[in-house]
Amino acid sequence: MALPTVDITPVVADPVAPPGRGRRRFRFLANGKALTGLCILGAYVLFAVIGPWVAPYDPSARGDELVAGPSARHWFGTTHLGQDILSQVLVGTRSVMLVGLVAGIVATVLAVLFGVTSGYLTGVVGEILSALANVFLVIPVLLLVIIIASILGDADDLTIALVIGATAWPWSARVLRAQTLSLRRRDYVEAARATGEPTWRILGFELLPNLTAVIAARFVDTVIFAVLAEIALAFIGVSGVSDWNWGTILFWAQSQQALAQGAWWWFVPAGLAIAVLGTGLALLNFGIDEFVNPRLRSVSVPGARVGLTPVVPE
Repeated sequence: MALPTVDITPVVADPVAPPGRGRRRFRFLANGKALTGLCILGAYVLFAVIGPWVAPYDPSARGDELVAGPSARHWFGTTHLGQDILSQVLVGTRSVMLVGLVAGIVATVLAVLFGVTSGYLTGVVGEILSALANVFLVIPVLLLVIIIASILGDADDLTIALVIGATAWPWSARVLRAQTLSLRRRDYVEAARATGEPTWRILGFELLPNLTAVIAARFVDTVIFAVLAEIALAFIGVSGVSDWNWGTILFWAQSQQALAQGAWWWFVPAGLAIAVLGTGLALLNFGIDEFVNPRLRSVSVPGARVGLTPVVPE
């Protein structure tokens, strides 16, 4: 009895879209959420730079049109003193972005130093760093900023950003420490340690590249927290009410009872600016999560579902 022959055809990779480093390099930008978040964040950074130059009026200059609605002269209306709200929103963008980005950078640097180091080192040093992070974890950030602002009299944006950044890093440090503990026993780390690589090189060239996405996600979270903290402090009158930011606009709108007067244009633009910035940062964070976790990536193959291995029809 003759056995049936089997036709063995070699499988050739698709020549149209060969896998390559360039394709993997731009996979993050192919994510719609990440790209949208980056565009929104880039637009806010641009307005933070050019806002005072493109503002049609001096935000503190008084005018004759008091509590006037949106018009051709004042697109976002005016305040009780005739001040242009559009100019206040544009000028205030710089203060909000400065506090958010500076606080995010300071907190991220401290979180990396304490979290990664305490997760990799063993013994007394690692325990001391972990205990120090736990101590800062229970410090109320907003209360500390209020106390410092009351002592200094009129804290500027840089001072508030440094205080927020110096106290907002423990949560990120805990996350990075947990991730480092799971990576310190990997084969490539053990191999680097066995070949005599110094500790700083293992931390900088072996562990940090594998923690980049986590660090970026924690940076975005810290920026969101810092922006909301800055706006909350300005709204309750802690920061200088003469320095314009979105919280200052809401402070004057609330103190002059804009809602009771029906002056919706006084607080809606600043609220929308906060909401859009928060949405952009949240979308960027979602994009980072999907880029790191393959289970969260949307499958583009028709008929496939997330969580199952996609099968391409012949």
